[in-house]
Amino acid sequence: MAIIEIKNVSKSFGEKVALNDVSLEIPEGKIFGLLGPNGAGKTTLIRIINRITIPNGGQVYFQGRPITQRDVEKIGYMPEERGLYRKMKVGDQALYLARLKGMSKADALRELKGWFIKFGIQDWWNKKVEELSKGMAQKLQFITTVVHKPKLLILDEPFSGFDPVNADIVRKEILRLRDEGSTIILSTHNMESVEELCDNIALINHSQLVITGELERIRKEYGNNDIELIYSDQQGRHQVVLPKEENGSLTLEEYLKKGVNIISYRELIPRMNDIFIKLVKGEE
Repeated sequence: MAIIEIKNVSKSFGEKVALNDVSLEIPEGKIFGLLGPNGAGKTTLIRIINRITIPNGGQVYFQGRPITQRDVEKIGYMPEERGLYRKMKVGDQALYLARLKGMSKADALRELKGWFIKFGIQDWWNKKVEELSKGMAQKLQFITTVVHKPKLLILDEPFSGFDPVNADIVRKEILRLRDEGSTIILSTHNMESVEELCDNIALINHSQLVITGELERIRKEYGNNDIELIYSDQQGRHQVVLPKEENGSLTLEEYLKKGVNIISYRELIPRMNDIFIKLVKGEE
């Protein structure tokens, strides 16, 4: 079942076309990678889902019906441009944003305390936001995005500003949230994170949808179906790439007849980074 359906959505700003007749579905309970180069239209689409921007044409559906402002309250959105009140105390800021999402003060304090401990920032509750480093502010932004347990999370470049240790903490939390039933839209340029986290993806380029579907299916579809064979013989260890034919096992048999020791035999599936570059450049 799709939690979000985007049907024939278009958006222009003057003569600039940001989205051109885009249609896609975001399945419930999955991590959905929204990919594309800068200026492709990803941020515009995210803002349309959040009803920050109204499309010129088309419709967004939330759980099967046209999305409303009440539905937006069930969404946790962390934009790439961080929005915190610098003069507020960290705890007051977190509590204020949690209350805006409909949480009671008692519930917000309980949940925030747990998140602050998890991210190691409990000692910063009474400090001002302007005293936070970029990474610390990023932690606070992530916490205030997820604290009300939204059905849908939209994270725009969530790993920006994090060192590897804290980036790993956020990755694990994203996976945990998905496993507990949340749907996550992940907008990022980090293809390693896409491969590690995403179940489905959509690639937008020049305001149009280029491809969408299950990540592993797309990776296999854009491969050359080549086979990597690693073997050893008296001369040492060798690696060869063989074209995968309908009777590809015969190729393996030929090597076996040579009396070599087969170490591994696997299909070569392209990395998302290579597929991204190929599709953005418009190659076949």
